[in-house]
Amino acid sequence: MTTETDNTPDNPRQRATLILGETGQSLHEVTVAVAGVAEAPPPPRAWYVAMAISLSLLGVLGLMVLYLFFTGVGVWNLNRPVGWAFDITNFVFWVGIGHAGTLISAILFLFRQKWRTSINRFAEAMTIFAVACAGLFPAIHIGRVWVFYWLFPYPNQMAMWPNYLSPLLWDVFAVSTYATVSVLFWYMGMVPDLATFRDRAKSKIAYYSYGIFSLGWRGSNRHWHIYERAYLILAALATPLVLSVHSVVSFDFAVSQLPGWHTTIFPPYFVTGAIFSGFAMVVTLAVPARELFGLKNFITLRHIDNMAKVILLTSCIVGYAYSMEFFIAWYGGNSWEQFHFHNRLNGPMWWAGWTMLTCNAIVPHVLWFKSVRTSVWVLFVVSLLVNVGMWFERYVIIVVGLTRDFLPSSWGSYAPSYVEVLTLLGSFGLFLTLFLLFCRYLPMVAMAEVKSILPSQQHREEHGHEHEKV
Repeated sequence: MTTETDNTPDNPRQRATLILGETGQSLHEVTVAVAGVAEAPPPPRAWYVAMAISLSLLGVLGLMVLYLFFTGVGVWNLNRPVGWAFDITNFVFWVGIGHAGTLISAILFLFRQKWRTSINRFAEAMTIFAVACAGLFPAIHIGRVWVFYWLFPYPNQMAMWPNYLSPLLWDVFAVSTYATVSVLFWYMGMVPDLATFRDRAKSKIAYYSYGIFSLGWRGSNRHWHIYERAYLILAALATPLVLSVHSVVSFDFAVSQLPGWHTTIFPPYFVTGAIFSGFAMVVTLAVPARELFGLKNFITLRHIDNMAKVILLTSCIVGYAYSMEFFIAWYGGNSWEQFHFHNRLNGPMWWAGWTMLTCNAIVPHVLWFKSVRTSVWVLFVVSLLVNVGMWFERYVIIVVGLTRDFLPSSWGSYAPSYVEVLTLLGSFGLFLTLFLLFCRYLPMVAMAEVKSILPSQQHREEHGHEHEKV
């Protein structure tokens, strides 16, 4: 039994600043820094402010959904020809946000990219919460919400099987599969860290809560062997879902005949846009989190720089997709397609089209400069603009595409009602409430994975020192 002198600050959040900036740090210090966020008696005042705002927005969401249920979808300004508007726009937006977490965790894990270890945990959490927000909108936009279970292929005496030719049903299977695998992948990765929280718990409630969800983890060689094999299998399952889910969502539009929708570029275009918006949301959450909880030496400027490079790359691909849409419309000689893209930039909703182009294809090019990529708060502003631009991209595709189709006699206009706007804001309240609770009570950083790449740990492994007294 050895005694250990702890010269780190008393405040657990301050200890994180001493961890990863030096070589030779102990594994115990990593545990103290990450677990200290959940163990600190009072969270920062900013956490309470953010939680109050998020809960207020969540309450607004609950009121708007109840108002919708008791009054009907007439409280939305849906009309002919705009039968889809904020509901499906928000659905596609939130599904896209959820792509970065699985990409960072699964694909980068398979490619053995070690820089993912400090950001993968809350990126995975972001995926779960974004998919929860996305799942809300298909459930409430169907009109008769009390029969939403008709979407599922369950046996019944009336033989009312779902229409498998409908892309909307494909969404049900794709998103539910993605959500299931993402939850399993996120939870599996947390098991060792939950066991650490269990062993450090100071109250019986925390001890039994973390103990139940850590599944009896003891850190034995057998446990690690099974864990690593299961984690690898889940990563392999999650990887194709990154490509398939938003491809299936794009089929909602691509299999139709509407000008601007009927195009084969939509699956890769939607997938790239989803990764683009997802990484922007990771940056949007990572910048305040590293400041608020003292994780600057876990989520370093190298992580920020790498994420900025991914945002820049996907912005270039999205910009290329925009140009290809205009080129295909011109080269194909289809007058309806040509009018549609002319209408995007010069029609009654030109402001939405230009907001989309500016935020997604112009603003991110400031990231060519390293000084911008490593300027945390400038990058934060860029990521916010990207999120705004990607929401407007879905709005332009759906709403602008529906307002003017083949016949001028069937053209219409659309303006959102206050219920739709407040429902959108309320979905952000749901997302942020879940994320703030996660930051407060669960490990934001994958401690087990961070420990495996510490310089001191790698040095010990190279020299055969596999065991360490902590």
